[in-house]
Amino acid sequence: MIIQRAAALAYPTLEPSLSYIGLDSWMNFIHNLYGHPVHRFVALENNRPLGALSLLEVKHPVFGHYLSTAPFGSYGGFAFENHEARDRLVDEAQRLAKNINAEYVSLRFDDTASPPPEGWVAHPVYFTYLIDLSATPDDLLKRFSSDHRNHIRKSLKKGFSIRFGHLDLLDDAYEAIALSMHELGSPYHSRTYLRKMAEYLGDTLEFAVSYDSKGKISGGGVFIHQDRTIFNLHANVLRFARSSYAGEFLYWSVIEHAIQKGYTTFDLGRSLIGSGNDIFKSKWAPEKKPLDYWFWLAPGHELPSLNQKNPKFQFAIATWKRLPKFIIRPLGPYLIRGLV
Repeated sequence: MIIQRAAALAYPTLEPSLSYIGLDSWMNFIHNLYGHPVHRFVALENNRPLGALSLLEVKHPVFGHYLSTAPFGSYGGFAFENHEARDRLVDEAQRLAKNINAEYVSLRFDDTASPPPEGWVAHPVYFTYLIDLSATPDDLLKRFSSDHRNHIRKSLKKGFSIRFGHLDLLDDAYEAIALSMHELGSPYHSRTYLRKMAEYLGDTLEFAVSYDSKGKISGGGVFIHQDRTIFNLHANVLRFARSSYAGEFLYWSVIEHAIQKGYTTFDLGRSLIGSGNDIFKSKWAPEKKPLDYWFWLAPGHELPSLNQKNPKFQFAIATWKRLPKFIIRPLGPYLIRGLV
């Protein structure tokens, strides 16, 4: 078996396992927007691909120098047919990290069946949530608790409406997500990020925006379709609408829309175990799948904790919530480019 650098990962037998986050269209989009180098490797045996790995190299003055699969996503960018291919690719990632003096390597994938190789550390702190959409909406509703069904029904009586679209919904989708992220104390990308993403992914991407009874934006999301799965990349509701069950309305509307379009699985995206999002997503009776994140650490470096539970970020989060829009809108993309 040999490991080769690849200009592109054009291997149909492996690409579905990579998820959309690992595909060339996604990696090229991130590279062209933020300038992060992409390193691609393929494991070949008799010219047959048995594994593939795409790594984004991030070098940021605040968040450090590291390599990661699945930039801005839950998992993907690492696929293999056997453990030999896996281990050879993992060795190549470690070799690359040493050559470029990276602080660590983060491999995000959804295989928890085996421990990481020697020298790597598993750090499973996220779930993803998979809803089986094979049932009709009415049958799916029966799987939920009585309280959750009641909340969904209440949301449908609050006068909310929803629109699905592409670039025609760009401005509203951006406002919905950027405002909600500000309320949560997190930086967000620019409008250009969403526009370029839509251009690169084409009709596999769909925006959804919800509005209250007066036409005010109440929430929105970005959803990506691959095969018969719909992935939730971003989905948030604004604080003023939460007590009216705007989150239940948004998710239920997306579920109905996905069933009508023939999708069989809804991946709700990752959330930190024990977080509020974990609790909310668990109400939808999903299969909760732990994500296996492996890390290689350079000598003297600790496991990174680039998430909202890190005590070091609490003051920054509280401060960010209070900053005005004219400061956070230009500064947010500069910060978040280092938080892949």
